[in-house]
Amino acid sequence: MDDMPFFLRGDKMNYSELKERIFSEIEKYREELTALNDNIADNPEISGEEYETSKKIVKLLQSHGYQVEYPFAGRDTAFKGIYGENQHKHKVAILTEYDALPEIGHACGHCLSGSISILAGLATKEMQDELDTDIHIIGTPVEETDGAKCQMAEDGVFDGYDMAIMVHLYNTSLLTPKLQGLAAYMYCFHGKAAHASAAPWEGQNAFNAAQLMFHAVDMLRQHSTPDAQFHGIIRNGGEAPNIVPEEVTAEFYIRALDKHYLKKLIDKVDDCAAGAAIATQTTWEKYPTAAIYDNMKPNPTGAAALAEIYDELGIEVNGDHDKIFGSSDAGNVSFACPGFHPCLQIVDENIPIHTREFAEAMKSERAHQGLVVGAKIITLQIAKIFSDEEKLNAMKADFAEK
Repeated sequence: MDDMPFFLRGDKMNYSELKERIFSEIEKYREELTALNDNIADNPEISGEEYETSKKIVKLLQSHGYQVEYPFAGRDTAFKGIYGENQHKHKVAILTEYDALPEIGHACGHCLSGSISILAGLATKEMQDELDTDIHIIGTPVEETDGAKCQMAEDGVFDGYDMAIMVHLYNTSLLTPKLQGLAAYMYCFHGKAAHASAAPWEGQNAFNAAQLMFHAVDMLRQHSTPDAQFHGIIRNGGEAPNIVPEEVTAEFYIRALDKHYLKKLIDKVDDCAAGAAIATQTTWEKYPTAAIYDNMKPNPTGAAALAEIYDELGIEVNGDHDKIFGSSDAGNVSFACPGFHPCLQIVDENIPIHTREFAEAMKSERAHQGLVVGAKIITLQIAKIFSDEEKLNAMKADFAEK
């Protein structure tokens, strides 16, 4: 009896059997998802404009029996795909990104990471009963700008999930990339125009206010923790040299590794703007230019499971986990449910993300191999956690810790 295939025994599959079945399913859909990746890579759509891309993905899911809510969560290019009756004990969200960058296309690899997520969903759709887990595919657009996952998390979209996961492409492989929280604001200074030569005393210089704010923020850096970062640019600096600038705007990004510390830094930057306005007798206001991105909440149990999977797949974890990776709205999801955002190397280390060279690599043979490996990472993480009650409970306990 022990030599009989699992599907004839009538009992539950163990992890090794799940793994064997998953790999078989991945091969079944591999060619179709390779074509999807290449098509999206050839037809990049920037954040908020992923109309044709999302339609292609939704059509593919529907062709495989998914019920798809589209649009979803207040976003025209977001979706949620569900296969089956959606009545299992547990729920997993496979996060799917597909927006491109202006001018340089899929230089962050979202054509490939999105295709990886779809392949992982297709490969596990018939194993939901075995794992007693509904595996949803959530289309999360606008990662590069306003972060759709931020609003989704705030609206409670992920509150009912036991886990969320995606794979990001990179120039090294990482289990838990160090994500910074990120806040983006436009600071607007209002002064009074006057002739810069004939009557400068009649004016109130909004550019001076912005300039003074930059100096104040620079002074703030030396009294912030090493992970804190501030980036700013002048969006408009006046109309002509002989006119005292009346309206000047400065856009700032503020980053930190802890979401609570980030909020303190935002208050400090606000103080820099307020002080600059007082000194120049101008007024100021601000508005957000994007949602606030949270850092990634650690989950040791899930990270340990990923380490086992990377070892099983022969993936060398060659990245620096202490190096700051950047920011992603996946961090917001990790505070709503256990979330994972491992990175897979698909280019040489000398090719960073957000470069034309990275975008050009998206249709390479290495990228096509990465499609399969990335799908294996996601599917094995689901299989490893949800086939083991002890691991599942430990992952939830990690998430519950503050």
